[in-house]
Amino acid sequence: MENIGSAIERGETALGIELGSTRIKAVLVNGKNEVIASGSHTWENRFENGIWTYTLEDIRTGLQDCYADMAAAVEHRYGVKLRRVGAIGFSAMMHGYMAFGKDGGLLVPFRTWRNNSAQEAAEKLTEAFRYHIPARWSAAHLYQAVLNGEEHVGKIAYLTTLAGYIHWMLTGEKAVGIGEASGMFPVDPETRQYDAGMLKKFNALLAGKVPFRAEDILPKILVAGEEAGRLTEEGAKLLDPTGTLEPGIPLCPPEGDAGTGMVATNAVRKRTGNVSAGTSVFAMIVLERPLSKPYPEIDLVTTPVGDLVGMVHCNNCTSDLNGWVDLFGEFAALLGVDIPKWKLYDELYFASEKGDKDCGGLHAYNYVSGEHVTRVDAGRPMFIRTSESKFTLSNFMRTHLFSAFGALKVGLDIMLREEGVRLDRITGHGGLFKTERVGQSYLAAAINAPVTVMKTAGEGGAWGIAILANYMIAKDRGESLEDFLERKVFAGQESVTLAPDPADVEGFENFAERYAAGLPIVREAVRSLKE
Repeated sequence: MENIGSAIERGETALGIELGSTRIKAVLVNGKNEVIASGSHTWENRFENGIWTYTLEDIRTGLQDCYADMAAAVEHRYGVKLRRVGAIGFSAMMHGYMAFGKDGGLLVPFRTWRNNSAQEAAEKLTEAFRYHIPARWSAAHLYQAVLNGEEHVGKIAYLTTLAGYIHWMLTGEKAVGIGEASGMFPVDPETRQYDAGMLKKFNALLAGKVPFRAEDILPKILVAGEEAGRLTEEGAKLLDPTGTLEPGIPLCPPEGDAGTGMVATNAVRKRTGNVSAGTSVFAMIVLERPLSKPYPEIDLVTTPVGDLVGMVHCNNCTSDLNGWVDLFGEFAALLGVDIPKWKLYDELYFASEKGDKDCGGLHAYNYVSGEHVTRVDAGRPMFIRTSESKFTLSNFMRTHLFSAFGALKVGLDIMLREEGVRLDRITGHGGLFKTERVGQSYLAAAINAPVTVMKTAGEGGAWGIAILANYMIAKDRGESLEDFLERKVFAGQESVTLAPDPADVEGFENFAERYAAGLPIVREAVRSLKE
């Protein structure tokens, strides 16, 4: 403990902070990339005027509270105040739309990845580029605002993401990591810059409608290992209003949660992949070659060093599931039974293992928000059964856990079956995998491939961006990120790999057939049931 405290005082650490959908998390790691302190802040997006958003005040206070929680943990555990760190990295939910004017003011409320309001623009850009542009991407939001004739577009001086905004506020630098950039506008893996040909086409579409070129308002692209700026005095006070944290600390390029998830699961080398399962769920597979054609279900992004990645991103994963777990918690409280939240999850998840392999004929759609992969335009979470379905608690929980991977399977089947993408290993991380074995075995059944979960699965993207911060200052000259992770982060890392159970695979395939067949029910609910 004394040694760690001395290392903290000398600044031999790296700090990573990630802003997720429901939690902001900070982790402090030592030179061996081991977590030595952490802190968190719980928050929730708002649905205001038809937009999923967080206010700038939400962002500022959440960031400060999270940092303060982590700094307090350092002082409590090691008896030292956190005055300096070796490097800092920030990460956040990818995509979305944060448009700023010349005075630095936000022109319209932050539009998060959860908004599907840019579908028209996404389709037009996909056709123009002959490259799949999702409605979540910053370019789609920008073009949709142009198509809508929104007054603010002519005033845009800078367009960025949540991670890019925080980095700008703390360093003054308008830059993002290449993985984050690839979720704003297509990136060329060869040049490690925005795709020149698509920029030209985009500018032609914007001509006469806005007074700028796209490249003039987009952030600069940096790759892992490069320094992206230093913490300014104003930035230090913004992060730590007590004035204890010193300015001048170098920052690595800010990355999205997809990139940090790849790092946190050692999945940046070609033919590796990971699945992050929390509020949303996404799978990333590092490709050996481009796909044969564009698919609306698959986004093409990059690793933090710029290698091409096939990404299946689904807006919904655990939100509906969490709602049902909370309901069971309310029932227990009604009976005067106080059950810790972790135990409630564990017992309900373990109960699902006793259910029928195909969930007994039950249906569930976890669509708290729209789901582009299955072409559902708005959130209508549903649970459905027939008179012949086996309505038991175990089948009920198994159905909702299967549903968490339902849309994801649609996209992964395209890559693994239709495109023949080769995969040496896939790693799961995120909240769904915290309960031992259950979510892991169901994912293995969904993709019919072994799934590995590491001991650090719960650390997630905050740990991933802390590793990237450490890589910037600790890598050997010329050492690749892949080798750095293999040798200095994951060597000897504890992990568990589960092969798919054939009976579970068959059961999931049966569930998936019903899942696909029932999608018209959800689409009709969107038409019939208004918000």
